[in-house]
Amino acid sequence: MKLAIIGASGFVGSALLDESLKRGHDVTAIVRHPEKITAVDSKLTVQAGDVQDTDAIAKLVAGHDAVLNAFNAGWTNPNLYDDFLNGSASIEKSTQQAGVRRLLVIGGAGSLEAAPGVQLVDTPEFPADWKAGATAARDYLNILRKNTTLDWTFLSPAINLAPGERTGKFRLGTDQPVFNENGESAISVADLAVAVLDEIERPQFIQKRFTIGY
Repeated sequence: MKLAIIGASGFVGSALLDESLKRGHDVTAIVRHPEKITAVDSKLTVQAGDVQDTDAIAKLVAGHDAVLNAFNAGWTNPNLYDDFLNGSASIEKSTQQAGVRRLLVIGGAGSLEAAPGVQLVDTPEFPADWKAGATAARDYLNILRKNTTLDWTFLSPAINLAPGERTGKFRLGTDQPVFNENGESAISVADLAVAVLDEIERPQFIQKRFTIGY
């Protein structure tokens, strides 16, 4: 397959890039700073792109089988909420404009349900430093759900997303966090990438959100 990865130099994006190349896909890595991509592969093309420039991104993703959105507006960005929403909406529009039907968005865990009708981001114990980004991802999911044209998927990672080994062994969920026997919701970024590529190659969650955990 021919995949476009937006934000391919970031924490999640670099894992997606690595997994995609391991599986033999042709990859276009779209990043703000191409020099940050150090991987060298005959199937890799690196392109500079600004997610706020809808027309430019549309040209870069045209002809691909799927767009993987790992865009991050920056956790210390004072305009994180607006920049995330605007950037994500621009990527969605670019994908549609380019005629690419498949869009997979990596969001956050904040919109998962802590209890029926109560999302994690709205609980008192939710970390204040994560609130803006989590709220933006939650609000964008609500926007994306209105899109009936694209074959979109939104992935909410486990509550604890961290570096770690690639095991390929995890469980899938939908709107509630996946907890292990110790009450922990966790996944390595390498296994997150496995789940993303599995979904791209063998779709199970078209126009739906899903989550993962050990």
